[in-house]
Amino acid sequence: MPDAPAVVLAVLLSLLDRSRTRSGMDDASALRHTVDRAVHAEKIGLHRFWVAEHHGVPGIASGAPAVLAAAVASRTSHIRVGSGGVMLPNHQPLIVAEQFLMLESLFPGRIDLGVGRSLGFTEPVRAALRRDRDAPDTFEADIAELRSYLDGSAPVTARPVTTPPPVFVLATGAGLEVAARAGLPVVVGGPVIQQPDPLAMYRRSFRPTESNPEPHVIISLDVTIAADTADARRLALPEAWAMARSRREGEFPALEPASAVDDSRWTPRTRERIETSLASTVLGTLGQVRPRLEELIGRTGAREIMASTSTFDRAELFDADAAFAQLAGTVG
Repeated sequence: MPDAPAVVLAVLLSLLDRSRTRSGMDDASALRHTVDRAVHAEKIGLHRFWVAEHHGVPGIASGAPAVLAAAVASRTSHIRVGSGGVMLPNHQPLIVAEQFLMLESLFPGRIDLGVGRSLGFTEPVRAALRRDRDAPDTFEADIAELRSYLDGSAPVTARPVTTPPPVFVLATGAGLEVAARAGLPVVVGGPVIQQPDPLAMYRRSFRPTESNPEPHVIISLDVTIAADTADARRLALPEAWAMARSRREGEFPALEPASAVDDSRWTPRTRERIETSLASTVLGTLGQVRPRLEELIGRTGAREIMASTSTFDRAELFDADAAFAQLAGTVG
């Protein structure tokens, strides 16, 4: 790997793992790799390790974040473990509260509850989840109800009774408004981090609470670090190729090795989509990635970077994670 940076980033560094499936491997392998990656993330000193919720997606094995978080927490000892996130439209708030109070009771002081509002990936999935795209938006009310069960103020007592885990909102524009009114920290990614107005609105509208006295922003994005730029691009290519295929075919596929991605058959539109995806990834050597993240932190005021990096080769992904951890000085 490249040499260590001269300065370190003054923010926390964490991982979001989506349990990406890989060509030629079964879904169970993806879940076992998620747990192994969490063990490695703890060893190299990262702050959090979050798992995802996606339903009926061929490229993602994790549909039950509370279950996977329990597996991760049982194999680790001190890294924070959470959901990135539980999609509240798919669940009754009481059930979510019970699941995460259970996790907090079993692994005290280590559990995070990230919640989002995304619906299913396709129309059949939304139908299976009993979700109508035109249903009323109850996200803000669901968060309020969820928090009442967590803090014990609801008419029904959610058990086990314990200290509630912190709640985070996976936010876009509307989600930022909800988080600000609720006084909750946010996790943002995609186009939002390139636009100053939404985050400025969040900070301006934030209503402090005892547990969250001031705004708190976590930035989530792909960060791919390798020995040189070409190698980093090669590692990022399988995810970019999967994203391009999902746009073209309407289905998010398993990761393929970069060597199997034949660019000679790309249409101009496919090439454009792949290049756009790679451009949104912070990739390169440590020396190249560090100033890009420093600029992002300075512009957004983020307190934490949560890398959602994935690639086909799992050993190379571990190496990229270790290089990422060096940005915080957590690797000697």
